Amino acid sequence: MALLFNDFISWEKHCVRTAEALYQPVLAYEIELKGRTEEFIWQNIARAYQVMQEAVKTGLTADMTSRSGMVNNGAKKVAEAPVTVLSPEFKTLISRAMGAKEVNSCMGRVVAAPTAGASGILPGVLTTLQDLHQLPDRKIHEALLIAAGIALIIEKNASLAGAVGGCQAETGSAAAMAAGAIVYCLNGTIDQVFTAVAITIQCMLGLICDPVAGLVEVPCIVRNASAAAIAFSSAQIAISGVNPVIPVDQCVQALGEVGQSMESRYKETALGGLANMPAGRAIEKKVLIQDIEILPDTPNP
Repeated sequence: MALLFNDFISWEKHCVRTAEALYQPVLAYEIELKGRTEEFIWQNIARAYQVMQEAVKTGLTADMTSRSGMVNNGAKKVAEAPVTVLSPEFKTLISRAMGAKEVNSCMGRVVAAPTAGASGILPGVLTTLQDLHQLPDRKIHEALLIAAGIALIIEKNASLAGAVGGCQAETGSAAAMAAGAIVYCLNGTIDQVFTAVAITIQCMLGLICDPVAGLVEVPCIVRNASAAAIAFSSAQIAISGVNPVIPVDQCVQALGEVGQSMESRYKETALGGLANMPAGRAIEKKVLIQDIEILPDTPNP
């Protein structure tokens, strides 16, 4: 079963040959390789989704002010903005993705899906999708298994970590997971699910990881929002029958190639990009000074 997760084409071939739903090989992977019961897996998926829902709610109702001051209830400001350029549904998606990620930045409980830095994307996407289409929890839980399978393949052939592949590997992977989950939930074909993954990667390719002051706050939170939007647009394009031209496995290969060639200052080191701008350096200095502990004088031995 583990071989199913080497690439997307073998996953698809297996499901076509066996007539299994796309989530079933992932479930088998969890059962066989990790020694878990099916009941345990479904219970934990349900719990993970509950935590995602709670993060969305917390982000939009509690005080989301981070110690650095860079996070200051941005999600609520978007949700309550009197002037909007977005449809109500689109604004809900953006605010939810931001809110769940702000919970992470304010030291709350989230699901790392696949990382804490991208923890607002799947919650924002799945809760909004469920509300829009009145989907049962079971469908969302199956989609989460599929998202996990997508992450396994990306991890094997590229990376999920900003420190290895830049933000394209973190928010990009999460957006790809979300896009595939959307198409599955709306009864798209396997080919359309994987097309959504491919298109999402194409849209996110090359995005650097440049956290200001080394904190997963700026620009991470707004990138969670934009990645959620890309997941929705990619899913719409894929389920409409658009050809991605570059196959999904080659898109993942490109993700890995770009990540390998990216300079280290653009891979979570806070040495380049926004983190290296004057405003970023000023914030970094302020945050570091706040974190210094003033120790009492001690006599020399």
